[in-house]
Amino acid sequence: MRKIGITGATGQLGRLIVEKLKAKVDASNLVALVRSPEKAADLGIEARKFDYNHPAELNEGLKGIDILMMVSASEVGKRLPQHRNIIEAAKKNGVNRIVYTSLLHADTSTISLAEEHRATEAMLKSSGIPYTILRNGWYTENYTMSIANVLNAGVVIGASGEGKISAATREDYAEAAAAVLTGEGHEGKVYELAGDEPFTMKEYAAEIAKQTGKDIQYVHLTVEEYAEKLAAFGMPEAVAKMFAGFDRDAGNNQLFDDSKTLSKLIGRPTTPLSAAIKKALG
Repeated sequence: MRKIGITGATGQLGRLIVEKLKAKVDASNLVALVRSPEKAADLGIEARKFDYNHPAELNEGLKGIDILMMVSASEVGKRLPQHRNIIEAAKKNGVNRIVYTSLLHADTSTISLAEEHRATEAMLKSSGIPYTILRNGWYTENYTMSIANVLNAGVVIGASGEGKISAATREDYAEAAAAVLTGEGHEGKVYELAGDEPFTMKEYAAEIAKQTGKDIQYVHLTVEEYAEKLAAFGMPEAVAKMFAGFDRDAGNNQLFDDSKTLSKLIGRPTTPLSAAIKKALG
């Protein structure tokens, strides 16, 4: 059996990918490629030190790896050199295939995060290594992780207006990654992955209200007002502006996709918003 290496295996998405892979292949064929191997002890698979900023470490970590699950690096602004280091190490070590988590419609998206993903996709395409690109949409958890704050405040605030957001849960995306990593015929493919049922933030607020019996409204702000609010909550100003920008782009339907490619890959409907909210409330 071919060895699959998973970068960022101790992250929120990485852990779920490992879990889904363990249900499909023997754990002895999986390798966690992580900055701190001690944090991967509970995964039950081999763990190797893998710091994106140290090429020698990357070369060592990729020895004997056939398929690389390249979960995009988490440091926005530093991703490109880190991804370049990984791809170069993969070339040196004869990795036979790379599966990469990109961003929904990365080739046309106005979302600021798209730039690094576009450049990484270009590097992959010119690397000579067979690749599959998973263009993941937003995680539903991007919203539900702050549900306690919503209940305290009694409002959902944002700048996305009537924009449709085709979010899916991390588990949905992890299942798609496992399907692609263990399946055949995915080489050279670019998959636009998103939830089956898009929602607006007004609908998100209404669903929380329905499940809690509380009066929860969506309050639409300008991008500038939203950035100010986020900064007032303690978010660094530059990060607040970036997140407010994401909302502006969501308002322009940059996070909408109705291809249902994700549900086709995983062989079931994506997790509905109502179920994700119920889990968060539980």
